Amino acid sequence: MKEMEDITQNFGTLYYPTSALVFYQSKEQIEDNYVEHFDMDKNGNPINAHPLTEREAKVLAKSLAVNTKKEKRREFLNPKGILATNILHINPSENASVIWFTKSGKRNLFFSGNLEIPNGIGEVPALLWFATERNLTVFALANNRRPTENTLLFYAPFFNVYENGNVCMGTVDVDIKKSASLEEFTQKWEDYFFNSYFSHLMNGHNPINGNCLNLWKELIGTGNKFPNKVLKKSNKTLKNLLK
Repeated sequence: MKEMEDITQNFGTLYYPTSALVFYQSKEQIEDNYVEHFDMDKNGNPINAHPLTEREAKVLAKSLAVNTKKEKRREFLNPKGILATNILHINPSENASVIWFTKSGKRNLFFSGNLEIPNGIGEVPALLWFATERNLTVFALANNRRPTENTLLFYAPFFNVYENGNVCMGTVDVDIKKSASLEEFTQKWEDYFFNSYFSHLMNGHNPINGNCLNLWKELIGTGNKFPNKVLKKSNKTLKNLLK
């Protein structure tokens, strides 16, 4: 008879049993539960049965928590269906990020009282969004066409946005779940942005050709189209955000 060949060294990571849990449950009207812990000998046989100790329970809880985090991380930024055409780039790494764009259209906008701009509906230009779990960057686009790497970016014509496109979220409590789908992620960021109160220019940066205050006074509640001629060119293209 041909001698059996040990091929285990050709396998990937091997896991060996070190312990086992057996859960017992009574059949009484009021159920009672009991957990027994077994060590495993070198042959994989259960030995040394004893009630699950507090220390062993903590080790188990830690292992389950780590696995839960891994599961949620695998779900993070997964699309619910076919990838939407407005999604431009997904970085699924540890420092996950998404780049997407939205077409021009009417949005409900909120302004701090010091600006003396009424809250209401106003048209905004096409926008390019770049977001991580904690930070948001926004630029404007000249038209509704899908951007390419060489598309020139314009400053977002809003208060609360720095010259580099970073958005000051103020007191907004950003809470992006680790298991958020791609659609939930992008919608959350758009909601955070448009549901916050625009209050002031950042470091004296005027994002448009003209007066930002007067621009929004003329747009809110009037039904006027956003005048793309006021958009001010930045020194960035989409390619700069991909680096």
